Amino acid sequence: MTDFGISEMQEMQRQLQKKYKGRWELIGPETGKNKLLWMIGEVGEVIDIIKKNGDIRAVSDPELRKALVEEMADVLMFYNDALLCWGISAEELKKEYTDKFRRNLERW
Repeated sequence: MTDFGISEMQEMQRQLQKKYKGRWELIGPETGKNKLLWMIGEVGEVIDIIKKNGDIRAVSDPELRKALVEEMADVLMFYNDALLCWGISAEELKKEYTDKFRRNLERW
């Protein structure tokens, strides 16, 4: 299996947005904050799985792990929707991520 990148995720989100046009809120700067709020809700679902079952069981029990990974996928879907709302490309994100990584290497 190959690596799963931001560009591929964004393209998948564009396909979903196209399919559900008129049913889902539009992608645009004015809806980015809503996507982040939905993402936070999904993060809460990830935390719930861990809180209710413990860290070790959440990652070692096959059913719980599947649910955990599914919720993490939901987090990434809304994260990518937010990136699309604000027109942030994979290349732009990579540059800033790399710059921040380098600053963090020198921070302490």
